[in-house]
Amino acid sequence: MHDDLATWLRLSFIPGLGPARQRSLLAAFGLPEQLFAASRTAIASVVGTQLADAVRAAPDTARIEAALAWADEPGNHLLTLADPAYPHALLDIADPPVLLYLKGDPALLARPALAIVGARSATPQGVANADAFARALGEAGLTIVSGLALGIDAAAHRGALAIAGGSTVAVIGTGADRLYPARNQALARQIAARGVIVSEYPLGTPALAHNFPRRNRLIAGLARGVLVVEAALGSGSLITARLGSESGREVFAIPGSIHSPLARGCHRLIRDGAKLVETAADVLEEFGWGLPGRTPAAAPRGAPGAAPADAGHAHVLAALGHDPVDIDTLAARCGLTLDALYAILLALELDGHLTPLPGGRFQRL
Repeated sequence: MHDDLATWLRLSFIPGLGPARQRSLLAAFGLPEQLFAASRTAIASVVGTQLADAVRAAPDTARIEAALAWADEPGNHLLTLADPAYPHALLDIADPPVLLYLKGDPALLARPALAIVGARSATPQGVANADAFARALGEAGLTIVSGLALGIDAAAHRGALAIAGGSTVAVIGTGADRLYPARNQALARQIAARGVIVSEYPLGTPALAHNFPRRNRLIAGLARGVLVVEAALGSGSLITARLGSESGREVFAIPGSIHSPLARGCHRLIRDGAKLVETAADVLEEFGWGLPGRTPAAAPRGAPGAAPADAGHAHVLAALGHDPVDIDTLAARCGLTLDALYAILLALELDGHLTPLPGGRFQRL
């Protein structure tokens, strides 16, 4: 088995030979060992003389042995395009990688899954929504796929892991031995223990900006659909949604305030044909997915506590509404002085009814 994996690793390490050309060579010659036995002329007929020389160059033995040693560690795996355990869902996308590095349980890649993605600089409400949807969809039997980024991605992973038997897949844009960002290291360890971390990049690959949009095709490809929770226009989450749509996946989006920049990406998706969702049941209905005799759990919009008992507090909360509001506007709505309003806002924040936002704004939870 090591000899077989060694030839796949050798193929993946050839400089300048991306997944598309790697697959072209495999289509022409069969398995990697047959490719490396072919003549320079035959190889050049597929990828040109310069790359043919790179293919026939001596393998990087030290790098191959290091990857094999990593794969021998408990919980680590290498999956090749010819491996029966390679996720069949990725065979549907335009550019499947020939080699995957995994930390965790490879069997999870064959389970029905939904991708949940969104902004790194998410609002508290967006984080709460991602967590709630992940929990509800996980309870219905779906594996949650995301990208281990801060904000919405991390909330989706945590929501999936918060339920008994929940599972999640994290697709990363670094080598599987270099988890990023550092703030999610503890979360990554939980995912490796109860889910699976996936990377197409060789060990040691650092956090390079151009790798993250590219890994988004795997997030979309591993799932039946993509749910965008919050996204600004031009965000990576919209790239994931587009790639999912191009691969025949369903696209869902949660609407938000017309005043929120992080809602504009979702609104654009909805205008372009994504399904507007308010509860997890909306997603499950689209998939025709459910459990006999059970109504799918709905995802709440947040995690509010009981309504305030104090009438003045309830009045301020009602004036706040569900959109972010600056302090001056809120004071005008309530007819209160700033000092009186700040005292009420502090009490409401401590009770979990609202949260402060940058720029002196407040948002109801």
